[in-house]
Amino acid sequence: MVPSTPEPTEYLPRVGEVPPKPWWRRPPTIAAAAVLFVLAVLYVLDLALSSGDIPRGTTVAGVAIGGMSKSTAEQTLRDELTPRLGRPVQVLAGDREIPFVPAEAGVRVDAGATVAAAGAQPLNPWTRLMSLFRDREIAVVAEADPGALTATLDELRAAVDRPVVEGGIRFDGTTPVPVNPQAGQALDAARAEEVLLTGWATAERVPAPVLPRPPKTTPDGVRAALDEIALPAVAAPATVRGDGRDATLEPAQIAAALTFQPGDNGTLVPRLDRAKLGPLADQLAPTEKPGQDARMRFDNDRPAVVPAVDGRAVDWDQTLSGLLEEIRPGRDRTADARYAAVPARITTDRAGQLGITEVIGEFTTGNFAPDSGMNIRVVAEKVSGAIVLPGETFSLNGYTGPREAAQGYVEAGVIEEGVPEREVGGGISQFATTLYNAAYFAGMTDVEHKEHSYYISRYPAGRDATVFQNPDGSSVIDLKFANESPPGWRPRRSGRRSPSPCGCGAQGTSRSSRCPARAATTSTRTRSRNRRAARASRPAASRGSAPRTRGSSAT
Repeated sequence: MVPSTPEPTEYLPRVGEVPPKPWWRRPPTIAAAAVLFVLAVLYVLDLALSSGDIPRGTTVAGVAIGGMSKSTAEQTLRDELTPRLGRPVQVLAGDREIPFVPAEAGVRVDAGATVAAAGAQPLNPWTRLMSLFRDREIAVVAEADPGALTATLDELRAAVDRPVVEGGIRFDGTTPVPVNPQAGQALDAARAEEVLLTGWATAERVPAPVLPRPPKTTPDGVRAALDEIALPAVAAPATVRGDGRDATLEPAQIAAALTFQPGDNGTLVPRLDRAKLGPLADQLAPTEKPGQDARMRFDNDRPAVVPAVDGRAVDWDQTLSGLLEEIRPGRDRTADARYAAVPARITTDRAGQLGITEVIGEFTTGNFAPDSGMNIRVVAEKVSGAIVLPGETFSLNGYTGPREAAQGYVEAGVIEEGVPEREVGGGISQFATTLYNAAYFAGMTDVEHKEHSYYISRYPAGRDATVFQNPDGSSVIDLKFANESPPGWRPRRSGRRSPSPCGCGAQGTSRSSRCPARAATTSTRTRSRNRRAARASRPAASRGSAPRTRGSSAT
């Protein structure tokens, strides 16, 4: 038997009890609906009664344009703001006030763009309500011709810009003097241009916007560097131990070379300036070993490579880094010199691969004095076998370096101010003339050469060359020629038997009376002969004139 579903129980209201009203008939609901109805009516009335295209309460530089049509607003702005363009405003730049007249700088009010920026009548009820109680300021839109504001911006930069002064330490003799950091500032050019375009509309005095430039260092960092580095560094001499030789630096020399740069976290980083440590370099120079590029020699006209020799030089970065550590407090002020290998520029393998096979240019001069011959021998031994790679330019002054007594040169005849004199290194110009002619007949490109002050009969007319350099080796008058052919090229000593073979690397003596020179290359013998014949058939160039200067031997 299926049980039956019980019927719901109905309750009768108690005697005197009033049944509840529906929610929509309750007083709070009715009051809220009334308020919303009133607000809606007011919103509709506000929309209906509002006139114009510009939102209520809109102003531009104090000029009210709310409720106007766009055309009326634009004309109002022109009438009110254009006269202001002719009035000067003061731009505050540091402690200066720079007058600025917008109209003179070509500034114009763009009334259309300004009105467009105001927007249209808002539909948001809250926005419309708030517009009843406050105004909305819109920035004026102005424009100027490109570059019209440049002069004023430049003047502002001159008044505003102030460079950062980084902290540091300088030396007054051997006394370290701290330099405290100072912040700088720079004109914010983009914002400054905007100020010039629009600032005049709302104020008679406008500040120029600046960007701060803080220093990287701090006073605490400067003080720490002074106490921990600068003062101990110059407290006593320091020593650098080289291979078989010690070098000493006096406090004054340390002070001259010690510099400081901004580091991290406001600190100062010390550095020893290699360029100001000449005395240290001079003392350690004997411990270095100069390298030698691979060279060529000819034995009975057969080419052979003279192997390259790597050099060995002071590694100044490592050496000075170690020295900085040793001149700190508590150290013994003695550092070891560090050395590094200096590879040859032209290696033995590379020289062997150049394929130099034969002589293509040679020349001989003679009749020089014994003392000049000594100098010719020294420079010839220096240059002998030098290789001029394809595309390279050979410089006699650059290759030999200084030619003074320290390099083995003696006093000999020179031409000074057009008259014979004597100087260390005299006679080198005879070698230069010989080398110039060998390169000439070899077809090298003449890059630079200078004739003597007057004609010397032992040289071919128009084909002589003088050289001159300062005592430190810096070039004044040089001999340069370029190898523009594919193979390598080398100056070569003569293979002829003569009383004094020298020239480009000849092993001559002070009794030499002839100075031959040769150039060798990979070209075939037939081509080299034709090339020499073509060169020899050319007429000698005009000697021309040259300023009077010291040159080669005149005896």
